[in-house]
Formats: sequence, C-alpha cells, structure tokens
Amino acid sequence: MRVLVTGASGFVGGHMLPALRAAFPQARLIAGVHRRAAHGWDESLALALDDEAGLRAALAAMRPDAVLHLAAQANVPASFHDPGGTRAANLDATVTLARAMLAAVPEARLVFASTGEVYGLSFRDGPANEDTPFQPTNPYAEAKAAADTALGEMATQGLRVVRMRPLNHVGPGQSPGYVMTDFARQVALFEAGRPEHPSLRVGALDRWRDFLDVRDVCHGYALALARFDDLENGVAINLASGQARRVGDMLEGLLALAGIRPSIEQAAAALRPNDVVRTQGDAARARALLGWAPRIEWGDTLRAVLDDWRGRIV
Repeated sequence: MRVLVTGASGFVGGHMLPALRAAFPQARLIAGVHRRAAHGWDESLALALDDEAGLRAALAAMRPDAVLHLAAQANVPASFHDPGGTRAANLDATVTLARAMLAAVPEARLVFASTGEVYGLSFRDGPANEDTPFQPTNPYAEAKAAADTALGEMATQGLRVVRMRPLNHVGPGQSPGYVMTDFARQVALFEAGRPEHPSLRVGALDRWRDFLDVRDVCHGYALALARFDDLENGVAINLASGQARRVGDMLEGLLALAGIRPSIEQAAAALRPNDVVRTQGDAARARALLGWAPRIEWGDTLRAVLDDWRGRIV
C-alpha cells in the first residue's frame, strides 16, 4: 500500500510516521511537504495544495492508495490575524486536494483531519457527538467546518473519505502558540534560571478542555485507515478523552514536575472574548467503529512536553 501524508513535516506528521510504521509495516509512506523537509519517510514529494492541475499530475504519477490530509493552519490566535490565509489553507486547499483525487485517483481513500473546534458554542450544551451542530467561534474552526461539510457533500459524488474530528491534542514537538507549549516553554526557562519575564504569563486559567495526547490521535487516524473499507463513506468520527481538564490544573502539573513556584501574571493579549469555557467530546463512535480509546496517561503527556522544552532551550 502507498500512503501519502500531507503536512508530513508538521507537528502531527512527525508523530504520524511511527504510527503508520506500526500499523502498516509493509506500506510505502510518502511525505507530502511544502516548505519544510520531512525525514524518515520512504519518499518525499513537494505538493502545492493550491494548484489543482499540479496535484492531479502528481497523484496520477504517484498512485497512492490512501491520502491522510494533515496539512493545515491550526493556530487559532493566528487565524484571527489572517482569516483569509487560514481559509485558503484549511478550506480551499482541502477541496482542491479532494477534487484532484476524484479526477486522478478516484479509488484512493482520504482520511481528513478535521477538528472538534467545529462544534464551538454547541459545547455549552454538553459533550459533543458527531451529530452536534457546528457553531465555530474562530476563523480556524469556521474554515475547518466548511471543509468538513464540503467533503461530506463530495462523498455523495464518489469521494472516498472519512472525516476525523479530534479535540485539543498536545505533545512533544508542538510549536509555540498553543496553551500547553506556551506554559511548558516558560516553565522550562524558569527551571533553567533564564526566564524571559519576572512572572509566568498566562491567558485564562478557568477554562476546561478535552485534551488528547497527539500520539493517541495518530493511533486513531491509523485505525481509520486500517478499517476504512468497513466504514460508511463520509462518516465523521470524534476523537476525545471525554474528560474536560482545567487549564490552570495543567499549569499546576507542569510546575509540580519542575518543582518551581514562579509568580503568575494574566496577559490580556492571551485572552479571547468569545472563548468557550468548556469543551468536551463524546467518542463513543470511535470506540464502536475503530476500537479506539486514549492509551497515554495524562501525567506522561505533561512530562513528555516539559522534557521536550527542556531539550529545546539548552
């Protein structure tokens, strides 16, 4: 089997490679890259996701059996600064890829990395399942919701697709600009005696999020690919822990691991006025269809992220 992964050089792509190796040891794994190289893959291919003709030619030459579409602009704060670019990266590129697949490799399977962010304000009514209405609250979620909907419609045209909707996923290798990485980076700097500011700067601590380890998310994607032919075409599947964790408790966990107690300062720039207080997902469908459940303990995730940042600041 030949598997093409877009966004292979990104945060999730780096963890996807070992997950695919474990699930499909005989597969030919192809990294679809844009600006950054991806290492360890069997092949690497430069892809311009805004060029449908180029994509058709590349897919026709490559003949992948499956495409895992990870490429995205996933930073929510950045999406407010550049909503047009976020929409181009998350909606336009996804639809362009899907059209190219229909034209060049119509039998290929597509596993699309959507997001639980699409549920947005609907989280106010409790844990979201796959039938929960989309009510996005930021440009990133809006673009992903539109792409998710578009692919559902394209499934009726013959596109072979599964739409995965993971909630917040974290882990080693994630770039700054996300809540856990921003905390872990500052904690590591304080621990090393090199803080950038006198206080540890945070956003809203009284928020509850359904966090997943990125490695559990990648395991879910691999299972979706392995069981693709047994799934209803176009099906949407949540990946969620089902447990909402307080952001402030996550910070406390990192500080406890480091054994430090700096002063805390809430930074106004890190607050979002339309932020949803609690997000929580229902992953019953993933358990039923894929046999998936989170496997990595929360404490192990915290330790892995902090150790990653300890290594980065040396």
